[in-house]
Amino acid sequence: MHQALPALNALRAFEAAARHLSMSKAAAELFVSPSALSHQIRGLEAFLDVKLFDRKGRQIVLTTAGKQLYPGLRLGFGQILDAVEGLRALDTSHVLVVSTPPGFAAKWLAPRLYRFSSANTDIDTRLSSSMVQSNFQSDGVHISIRNLPDSAPRADELTYEKLIDIDYIAVCSPRILGNGGDGPDYSLLQRLPLIHDETLSGRSDILRWQEFLEAIGHRRADVDRGLRFNVADHALDAAVEGAGLLLTHALLAHDDIRTGRLVMPLPDRCEVRRAYHLVYPTANAGMPKLVAFRKWILAEMGATAARMIAPPARDPTFGG
Repeated sequence: MHQALPALNALRAFEAAARHLSMSKAAAELFVSPSALSHQIRGLEAFLDVKLFDRKGRQIVLTTAGKQLYPGLRLGFGQILDAVEGLRALDTSHVLVVSTPPGFAAKWLAPRLYRFSSANTDIDTRLSSSMVQSNFQSDGVHISIRNLPDSAPRADELTYEKLIDIDYIAVCSPRILGNGGDGPDYSLLQRLPLIHDETLSGRSDILRWQEFLEAIGHRRADVDRGLRFNVADHALDAAVEGAGLLLTHALLAHDDIRTGRLVMPLPDRCEVRRAYHLVYPTANAGMPKLVAFRKWILAEMGATAARMIAPPARDPTFGG
């Protein structure tokens, strides 16, 4: 059998007053006058035919009936609030999720991303870093930066835009240069410890120290020895600290070279017929937040490319 419930406003008035044990504080929370709040509570008491509060001087306390009623209402209003907040959380129209390789995120994108956020205050940008290519349907990713071979197959439903070609350079801390950094010193290839970035390994078109040395016409007996890292920015941090000579992407080392934490002691650069690309579903190409990010990152990458050290005359290509 259906039973009538008290007015919702009266129940809210009681719950707030019971929580604060203050009519004035409850009235302020609900944006009503204390007299209006008291009227609602008196109406609830009349409906339930019980007394919910006693006055102790200038304070109020819950009666036995009030103590019985309050926990259920507190729980109920809490669940209503959670349900409403959960519904609000579904509105992600202002959220842009960008997926990138960890090294690219740490060494290039993250230090610049505040400029995009400052210029687009209506967009909440979330960066997802992973070596695994994102799935645009299941991962909630809107746009991705991917390190792809030039010959990689392209999915028909996706748009691919080249950001910058990848080339490899050797870098180290200026503190460990024996000649003060005056001109190329190929003896570094023999006397400095080698640092290995394992994220560059495992595929035939990825350059390792052995291939780099062969491409520039040098050899080393212990080329497989040295520190190894499976995160690109960790390898770069080790090089900054003077751990040895690191083979890395020119783009990832750019900021450390620009600020003097690293130097490029040799002029040689090796291309590998790979590039960083923007990748996103073609169907979403007109999405305003995606359009804004695409415009920003293309301009930002163009500015970086213009500042990077120009390739020297000898610029061997690996795998070509």
